[in-house]
Amino acid sequence: MFTTAGLYLVTSEALSGPGGTRGVVRAALAAGVRLIQLREKDCSVRVFMDLAKDVRDMTREAGALLIINDRLDVALGVDADGVHLGQDDFPVTDARRLAPDLIIGTSTHSVEEAVAAQRDGVSYLNIGPLFPTATKVWNDAFLGVEGLRRIAAHVRIPFTVMGGIKADHIPALLAAGARTLAVVTAVTAAPDPGAAAADLLRRIRQAG
Repeated sequence: MFTTAGLYLVTSEALSGPGGTRGVVRAALAAGVRLIQLREKDCSVRVFMDLAKDVRDMTREAGALLIINDRLDVALGVDADGVHLGQDDFPVTDARRLAPDLIIGTSTHSVEEAVAAQRDGVSYLNIGPLFPTATKVWNDAFLGVEGLRRIAAHVRIPFTVMGGIKADHIPALLAAGARTLAVVTAVTAAPDPGAAAADLLRRIRQAG
């Protein structure tokens, strides 16, 4: 399912409308999204755990995958399908040792990081940020389509792409090798998250 999902929704309570993350996830699942990453940087572990339990119930009912950002303990605690780890988070090799059956992803920003992630045994890697985005503080150059193409040439495992992706980017990203596009505000901040998710899924399938 991971490699065929097309759209990878990454949540943000701070960048969601009145329904919050729960409302966004509910609408996205109803629209056909089957890959969700719960990413909440600004709440306590207890609040995150309660949210993760609710989202796990929703994703399980919909037959969708749930990936937890950063927190291996929360991923294991709610029986999530996977965990996504940044370059400065819990080491991938240790996470694999503690949770051998978990989907483990990591963020990469260069060819060197992508090659190292594959060597460390990740299930998938994320390439980004591609374009300017409000969800990540970034002082280096954004990768763009050419950066994606350069890194993708060295990747032999599933990968996602992220960072300021909008509907108009989809054809070029797929042409550069992307198959799973990760978005935050394109869905969470949309007036109608369900309609936004459905539109992105439709565009991905048509372009693919």
